[in-house]
Amino acid sequence: MKPAVFLDRDGVINVDTGYPHRIEELEFIAGAPEAIASINASGRLAVVVTNQSGIARGLYGEEQAHAFNNHIQDRLREWNARIDAFYLCPYHPEATIARYRQDHPDRKPRPGMIERAIRDLDIDRGNSFLVGDRQTDVQAAQAAGMPGYLFTGPRLDAFIKPLLSSS
Repeated sequence: MKPAVFLDRDGVINVDTGYPHRIEELEFIAGAPEAIASINASGRLAVVVTNQSGIARGLYGEEQAHAFNNHIQDRLREWNARIDAFYLCPYHPEATIARYRQDHPDRKPRPGMIERAIRDLDIDRGNSFLVGDRQTDVQAAQAAGMPGYLFTGPRLDAFIKPLLSSS
């Protein structure tokens, strides 16, 4: 089993421009690539868990969300950094697209994406934590039985460094 750092995407890894999904719009949060490289160097998995209600709202498709994630991964290589897995939840209870209209167990603050990652990747829950930019992220971590930390900026690497040292 390996420990992991779970990361929300928009507002933690990349600037949240309002449903970001176009690869040309990708702008990293200050220190995000360096923070992910530090997670990798620590021997922990870096796992993204992200609500993507823009899919449910019909603003973009799952393919665009995956392409955006792939672009993040490609750009991280410049810092010798990588995300080990991406989990996304396209569901929303008030979706405009019927097939995504549900209160899904993966939608944070529920812990579904975290729980799936723990099973899929053989993650050591007791030595893992989550960093998000909303209370729903922290609540999802707590529901999964791990600490959650609220990132408010400005640099993700400065925020992550003491968390990696203390866990």
